[in-house]
Amino acid sequence: MCGIIGIIGKNEVAPLLIEGLRRLEYRGYDSAGVATLVNGRIDRRRAEGKLVNLDRRVQEQPLSGTIGIGHTRWATHGGPTETNAHPHATRKVAVVHNGIIENYQDLKAELEGHDHLFETETDTEVIVHLVTYYLDRGLGPVEATAEALKRLEGAFSLALIFAGEHDLMIGARRGTPLAVGYGNGNGEMYLASDAFALAPLTNRLTYLEDGDWVVLNQGNVVVRNATGEQVERPIKLSAVSGAMIGKGEHRHFMLKEIYEQPQVIGDTLNAFVQATTGHITLPDLPFDLAAIPRVTVVACGTAFYAGMVAKYWLEQIARVPVELDIASEFRYREAPMPEGGLALFISQSGETLDTLEALRYAKRQKQHILSVINVAESTISRESDAVLSTLAGPEIGVASTKAFTTQLTVLACFAIAVARARGTITREQEAEMSTALREVPARAVDVLNHDERLRQLAHDVSEARDALYLGRGTSYPIALEGALKLKEISYIHAEGYAAGEMKHGPIALIDENVPIIALAPNDVLFEKTASNIMEAAARGGKVLLLSDAKGVERMGSKVTWTVTLPEVHAFVAPILYAIPMQLLAYHTAVIKGTDVDQPRNLAKSVTVE
Repeated sequence: MCGIIGIIGKNEVAPLLIEGLRRLEYRGYDSAGVATLVNGRIDRRRAEGKLVNLDRRVQEQPLSGTIGIGHTRWATHGGPTETNAHPHATRKVAVVHNGIIENYQDLKAELEGHDHLFETETDTEVIVHLVTYYLDRGLGPVEATAEALKRLEGAFSLALIFAGEHDLMIGARRGTPLAVGYGNGNGEMYLASDAFALAPLTNRLTYLEDGDWVVLNQGNVVVRNATGEQVERPIKLSAVSGAMIGKGEHRHFMLKEIYEQPQVIGDTLNAFVQATTGHITLPDLPFDLAAIPRVTVVACGTAFYAGMVAKYWLEQIARVPVELDIASEFRYREAPMPEGGLALFISQSGETLDTLEALRYAKRQKQHILSVINVAESTISRESDAVLSTLAGPEIGVASTKAFTTQLTVLACFAIAVARARGTITREQEAEMSTALREVPARAVDVLNHDERLRQLAHDVSEARDALYLGRGTSYPIALEGALKLKEISYIHAEGYAAGEMKHGPIALIDENVPIIALAPNDVLFEKTASNIMEAAARGGKVLLLSDAKGVERMGSKVTWTVTLPEVHAFVAPILYAIPMQLLAYHTAVIKGTDVDQPRNLAKSVTVE
C-alpha cells in the first residue's frame, strides 16, 4: 500500500526521494512527503493529493540535505490531509511508516501522560513520540529505537532519521516488506518498500525478514532479528530496471500491460511446457501430487477469481476436491484442514497481508504450502514450501491485468500436472490441453485486434450507472473479474453473476439502462447461457455478447452488440476472455476521465488487514 524510500547519500537527496516515490505511485496513495536533515535539524515538505503537489512544494521551498526519507501514504487512521501525511516528526526524530500500529491508542494515552502533544489523527505519530521519550531519557538513537520497537504491536515497516545524525538511518520490518539497497561503491545506502523505488539507483538488495531491524551508515549495514541478535541476510541482484516500469508508447501503464499479455503468457508457458514434447513440467515439489486429499485455494481480489477458475479446473480435470476462500475470511473461521492437504496461495505481490496470515494459519494446520507469485523475493515466496512463478514482470497499474492472465496460465499448467499425477487424464487429453495452452499467446494477439471495437462499445457502457456481467462454468469467475475491473477504474457499479442465478433475484435489476456483458464461449454450457441471455433481452436488457463466430452466428440477431473472439479450446477460454473485459473497462474509464492507473482509494499491494 504505502511506499517508503530512504537514502544516505553524498549529494542532496530530495530530488532522488521524489523520483523514488514516483516509482512507488503504482501502489496507491493519497498524500506524500519527504524529510531531510538540514544543518542537523529535521526539515519536511508534505502535500495531500498527487505527487505533483509535493514536487511543486519542494520546487517552491527547496529542501537540502544528504540524508532523507520519503513516503506515499494510503490513509488508514485519519483523512488524507497534509497534517496526517508522512513523514511524522518531533524535533529529534522523523519516521515514515507502512502498516498499522494496533496498540497506538494505549501508547498515545501513556505518552500524553508524559506531556507529549500530538498533532495528527494517525497511529504513526506514536512512533516518533515513543522514540523521543526514550531519547529524552538518555538513550542513543539505536537503543531508543530498539526499546520502542519492543512496545509496538501490529504489522509495519519503518524508516527513521535522527536530528544531528547525518550518517544514520534505522529501518524495521514486521509483517510488511522492506529492503536495503547498497550503493555502487560510494557509500550510499538505501531503504525502500520494494525494488521498484531503487531501480535506477542500485540492483543490489537485501530483503529483510519478518522481525528484522537494520542500522544503516554510509557503506555499513547491521541487521538484527526480533530478539536483537545480529544476523546476516544475503545480498541479491534485482532484475527490476527503470526501463521495465516505463509506459513506452502507451497512454497508461494499464494499457501497456494489457498489450504485454501475449509476451508474458508465452514467457510463463515456456517455463512450464517443454517446447519439443508439450509436456507440462513443474519445479520439484516436496510433496506427492497424487496423494493430496484436498486443495485449499486462498487469495484476495483478482487473484481470488484466478483461484476460482482453478477450482473448476482441478475438480473437473484432476478430480480433486477444492475448497476456495477469500484470504481475509479464511483464518477467522478456523477451518479444519485434512492431514497432508495442499494449501494453494495466489498473490501478485507476494506481500498481501491477509494472504500471508492465511498461509501461516495453513502451516499451523500442517498443510503443504504452494504459492503462485509474481515476485520471487517476496515474503509469501520465502514462507512457502514451493513456488510456481508467474513471469508477468512488473505490473504498475493498480488494476491487475497481465498478472491475472499469467496466474491463470500457471494454474492451468498445475491442473494438468495434478491430473496426470492422479491418472485422471490420458496422454492424448494432456496433449490436447497442452496444445491449446501453447496457442494462447497467438490467440491473445487476435483478441487485442478487437481493441477499437471495444473502445467504441465503451461509449455505451460509460453512460450507464450500473452494469451486469454474466457467465457460466469457468466464464463465471471471468464475469466477476470483468465487473471488478469496471468498478475499480471507471467507478460504475457492476456485478458479476452466474448466468443461471439471474432468475433468482438479479433479473429484477434489468432495464434498458443496464448493459449486460455476457461471456458465452461456444462450449458445452453455451445453450444454457444462451437461454439466460434471452431471459435478460426479453426484459429490455441491452446485451453485449462475447463469443466465437459460431456463438455470434447463433445469437447475434437477439442481442444488442457482439464481439467475435477466436474459437479456442474450452479449457483456455477463461484466459482469453479476460482480455476483452480488461479493454472494455480501460476504455470506459478513459472516456469517463478517471485516473486509470491509480484509481481512488485503491492500493496495489495491500499490506494491512
